Amino acid sequence: MADVCGKQRVPVQTSAVVVLTDSARPAVPPPSPPSDSPTRTEEPCTPIEEFSLDDGDGVAAQRKARLANGWRVLDAEAVALRNLATLYDTDEAAQEHFSNAVEAIVTSRRSGAKLVVTGVGKSGHIGRKLVATFQSLGIATVFLHPTEALHGDLGLLGPNDTVLLISFSGKSPELLQLVPYLGPSLRLVALTSHRRSEDCELLRARPDGLLLPAPIPEPEKAALGVSAPTTSTTVTLALGDALAMAVAKELHADIATVFAANHPGGAIGAATKQ
Repeated sequence: MADVCGKQRVPVQTSAVVVLTDSARPAVPPPSPPSDSPTRTEEPCTPIEEFSLDDGDGVAAQRKARLANGWRVLDAEAVALRNLATLYDTDEAAQEHFSNAVEAIVTSRRSGAKLVVTGVGKSGHIGRKLVATFQSLGIATVFLHPTEALHGDLGLLGPNDTVLLISFSGKSPELLQLVPYLGPSLRLVALTSHRRSEDCELLRARPDGLLLPAPIPEPEKAALGVSAPTTSTTVTLALGDALAMAVAKELHADIATVFAANHPGGAIGAATKQ
């Protein structure tokens, strides 16, 4: 292609140019407003538990009640033990019977005889513990179950034995059945709640028997609301321990040496070796 001067025109090379135009574009609809969530009826709503400070008060009240119940027992037993100590400190009849009971057991042992302890129920359990105490103090002692005694175990008894009958009521049927079979050569000692021998049914058939009174100032039903052996077994055990110690000190010049020889095991045995 020639211009007016007859020269050949050369096309000018240019870069591509993109021209933005207002050409129509697909319309985008505006966002829809939020819709309410559908109600979920298939799952029940669990109510939120109300928070309360009263729970702490309930725990404190329970703790207080527990301590009160325990303290009531401890107090009742402490009062009963103090009452028992006062009885043997001031009552001449109780003092005489205690002294005679010690003498009876000492006489039996020095003659080669033994102490026989019998009782049933909780009194029987206390009796077994006392047997262990007497034995550890070098006093030959055995336990005789009153029912088994009538079925062959009477053979355990020997001449001049002393028999300690334990019955808080003083009228346990098993012991009442046993007494007639305890010969006159046996010395009887009854550890009961009675303060007079004539009131103790176990001794009515044996007026030569000795009474060791172990009363309690208030019945367990009144003090604790139930007749469970608690205070009564505590005073029985305490009086039995007192009897064992009194006998041992009269039989042995050095009770500590005797006990150490009979109890070499455990923490007590280790302590005696130090």
